[in-house]
Amino acid sequence: MAAASNFVASCGCQMRIGASIRVRDSCSSSVDSLNPNRRIRVLARREGKGQFDQLCINNSKRKLSQSMKCLCTDMALVNQRILQEHAKPKPTGLLGYELVQGNLVQWNSFMDKSIPDPPTCVLLHGILGSRKNWGSFAKRLAEEFPLWQFLLVDLRCHGDSASIKKSGPHTVSSAALDVLKLVGQLRLTPRVLVGHSFGGKVALSMVEQAAKPLARPVRVWVLDATPGKVRAGGDGEDHPGELISFLRNMPYQVPSKQEVVDSLVHQGFSLEVARWVVTNLRRNAQQNFSWIFDLNGIADMYESYEGTNLWEIVENVPRGVHINFLKAERSLHRWALEDLQRIHAAEELASDEGAGVQMHVLEDAGHWVHADNPDGLFRILSSTFRIETTLRGIRGG
Repeated sequence: MAAASNFVASCGCQMRIGASIRVRDSCSSSVDSLNPNRRIRVLARREGKGQFDQLCINNSKRKLSQSMKCLCTDMALVNQRILQEHAKPKPTGLLGYELVQGNLVQWNSFMDKSIPDPPTCVLLHGILGSRKNWGSFAKRLAEEFPLWQFLLVDLRCHGDSASIKKSGPHTVSSAALDVLKLVGQLRLTPRVLVGHSFGGKVALSMVEQAAKPLARPVRVWVLDATPGKVRAGGDGEDHPGELISFLRNMPYQVPSKQEVVDSLVHQGFSLEVARWVVTNLRRNAQQNFSWIFDLNGIADMYESYEGTNLWEIVENVPRGVHINFLKAERSLHRWALEDLQRIHAAEELASDEGAGVQMHVLEDAGHWVHADNPDGLFRILSSTFRIETTLRGIRGG
């Protein structure tokens, strides 16, 4: 972890602080005293040419007082001295991430290793996405389940991780290994893995590759993806492979997001997908827009997604692992009768082996489940966090 951090308080002042838990907590506790309810913390990290950790404490009901601003100023002066005592850290070059914590979580990876980490859920985005796809949903989960923390990851070639050079091959397996290394570095033991589309296969591959740092039991959610063959959409559906190919042929820099939206719609892609894709454009120094992802690497990842077969882990689930498949009601083209039959057969087999496989259907949703029906998805996933919280209480931690 970095020895130095950027702390952005709600009052808007920004300070450079040393890696002192006591100092960080003293500032956060001052914020807590203003609004102790519904508080979540977001610890973010981006690595590449530079490196930072950012802790944002959200307080929706009350602004910070002038005295808090003064406190922040005093702390900034104190921590400048702390910072001078530490060597400047080097980037570890893993992945960009955010750690969203409920208001009852009192932990971070600086703490003594003997202190156990709180229950953690890893949220994985799909192809051409980023961790921001899960941002508002993770904060909602953290508010509802304040004992939990939620790790949002930018997979390789995506988001902030695109600037971190990764050696090939760019595959489902290598993306899963990246995440396993990250949770190991952060000293986290995930209890729940949630992956959408490509991220769903990454979650399955994580279970396949490692007994540690995954805990037992582990609950895995694969959202609108099957373990094996990827079936492209029918007429009128958006084809991810065609979308990636089209984007690769576009200029790296474009004058406006709307120009890209218009080009995609003209090419036959839906307006919703076009608007979603341009969230991956950022304004550059030339006042144009450029892509924040690595499209060549993503093309390799999608090819791997189509060809990766993980039925073995589903039909031979390790003891203590529970795999949940969620099918979007309006995403029929991605599911064949054979897929459903194999999953139902795996349900019966897993129950006899002390593991679990279960099928769910999210009504009134297409492939973009967390955007099409976030309330329905929240209700379905909530059962997992309630079960795990109850079991953790019975086990005593």
